[in-house]
Amino acid sequence: MSTHNRVNGGTATATAGAATLNNRWGVVTSESLATAAGATYTLTVTDNQIAATDMVFASVAYGTSNAGSPAIMRVTPSAGSLVIIVQNIHASAALNGTIVIAFGSFPA
Repeated sequence: MSTHNRVNGGTATATAGAATLNNRWGVVTSESLATAAGATYTLTVTDNQIAATDMVFASVAYGTSNAGSPAIMRVTPSAGSLVIIVQNIHASAALNGTIVIAFGSFPA
C-alpha cells in the first residue's frame, strides 16, 4: 500500500476553461457551459503538484447542468499543469450549466 498523502486536495472554479489548484487531488466546477452535442470542453488546470510523468484519473458529473451527457475523453498531465477534455456525448442535447470535474494524481 502506498504511503502517499491522500489528504492534499482542494476545490476551484474555472473561468474561460482555466483554473488554478495546487493539489494532487481536486474538484473543479466549470463556468456555465452550453457545449453542443458532440462538441468538447477543454479545462486547463494550473497545478504545481502535477508532473508530466504522473498518472492522473478524472471523473465528471453534473453541477447545475441537467442536459447533455458529459464524458472524460482525455487527461494530459505536464509539468505544472493538467489538461482535461470533456465531450458531450449526447446525440442532440447541449450542456446547459456547470459540470464538476474531479481528479486525482499519482506519482509514476
